[in-house]
Parts: sequence; structure tokens; C-alpha cells
Amino acid sequence: MSRVKANQIRELSSEELNARLGDLKAELFNLRFQQATGQLQNPLKLNDCKKNIARVKTILRERELGLKRA
Repeated sequence: MSRVKANQIRELSSEELNARLGDLKAELFNLRFQQATGQLQNPLKLNDCKKNIARVKTILRERELGLKRA
């Protein structure tokens, strides 16, 4: 999964965000496994995946608190 903009994530429903979060966590696990076995070709994918997880969690938390972004 490539880097995703926060505006694109905000268009998704909460159920879709939770599903995306699960997919991202599974992808991160696979990337870490590849890194540990020396098979990871592009280590920057780890950072992108972590940042995407943070974006999704941030937007879920904003919705939980009822915050609106301008």
C-alpha cells in the first residue's frame, strides 16, 4: 500500500477505517518478517506503513472525540 493522504482517509467510513487499519497492521507484520529474514527490498516501506497506520488512528480518534477538521 502506498502513502495515502489524510483527506482520502477522511472520506472513508469508520468501518472501512477499521478494516484498513487491520490490513495495514498485517502488512506491517509481513514487512517486519521480511526485514528479519533479509528479504525486504525497500526498507522505506516500513516507514510508509507506520505513517499510514498513524494517519488512520488519528482520524479514528478525531471522530471518537467529535472533532471537525477545516
